[in-house]
Amino acid sequence: MSSKVCYTNMRTKSGLSLVDKVGLLFDAAGFSRFLGKDELVAIKLHVGEPGNLAYIQPPLVRKVVDKVKAAGARPFITDANTLYVGRRSNAVDHTISALENGFTYATVGAPFIVADGLAGHEHVKVPIDGVRLKEVRIGAAIAQADAMIALSHFKGHEATGFGGAIKNIGMGSASRAGKQEQHSGLRPQVRRERCTGCGRCTRWCPTGALTVGEDGKARIDPERCIGCAECTITCNSRAIRIQWQEGQEGSLQEKMAEYALGVVNTKEGKCGFINFAMNVSPQCDCYAWNDAPIVPNIGILASDDPVAIDAASADLVNQALALPGSAIAHADRHADKLATLYPDVDWAVQLRHGERIGLGKREYTLVNVGVVEG
Repeated sequence: MSSKVCYTNMRTKSGLSLVDKVGLLFDAAGFSRFLGKDELVAIKLHVGEPGNLAYIQPPLVRKVVDKVKAAGARPFITDANTLYVGRRSNAVDHTISALENGFTYATVGAPFIVADGLAGHEHVKVPIDGVRLKEVRIGAAIAQADAMIALSHFKGHEATGFGGAIKNIGMGSASRAGKQEQHSGLRPQVRRERCTGCGRCTRWCPTGALTVGEDGKARIDPERCIGCAECTITCNSRAIRIQWQEGQEGSLQEKMAEYALGVVNTKEGKCGFINFAMNVSPQCDCYAWNDAPIVPNIGILASDDPVAIDAASADLVNQALALPGSAIAHADRHADKLATLYPDVDWAVQLRHGERIGLGKREYTLVNVGVVEG
């Protein structure tokens, strides 16, 4: 039996704004049914690295907050600290970044709470029956919440092919130690012929593993590298590429799905997912910039199944036309847009593994909600 995924397009009209449509999706997906009076509800999202403009806009988040409040529950917006050096690697900078990007109480109607504490060490160890992992470390505020609504900006990703609901809750809910565990099979490699020696990568490396040698080329100390992969996209010359340890291809996506399983296991039957397939940028919102969208704005989806909603989002992106001037402007009309973006990544691993471990189903039924035609 397939999972239901509710969908609305980007078309609006008088009396039916995009914000209104978020409310319709919330109701159609039946999220209110698992929200109890006075329960603490984590609204898991990505507040965006300052300078990036592709993240979910606060007024859309406010609608979800209002719907949670209307159900009698008590919402808070949340995300866990990043592994790499940036403006969201500790709770102080993370909170300031959230405020700068518009996630104030006045705007969204809920407080922002960093899930894994001041320095990323506050987590709950959750046992799971995974293939690669038997225990995962989830940010305490997310693990201890009574219910969760995950709001995910669907986009490309250099290490996982795409980022959607699974990545948002799997990688995004993990403490810093949990993020490092997921990246443990990944090691970047410098292509010397492309390296310009600009040193940009060294400023993003959280462990100092990257340096620029006397020959003007970047070098990676394998003993210090933790495989976070931030350097692979920070490099403007595409001189650093992902190199997987032997037998570890796909391990990042599989561990990510198992972490997602750990999150939903802390609140079984009390999780909802909304994917925003808008401003579908080539890279994650973790960078201080965002490239042009690769396809036109597609719409918004809602489901209680994280695997199904990601499968539907990926299908809709791949069925869309590549936008002129984007990173995949050369793609054929019928091409796999995500594979065109990152040909060395099998983006479906996270879906297959998610289904394998019982996180959700890849088969879905798309239900139109508030779709405006013409």
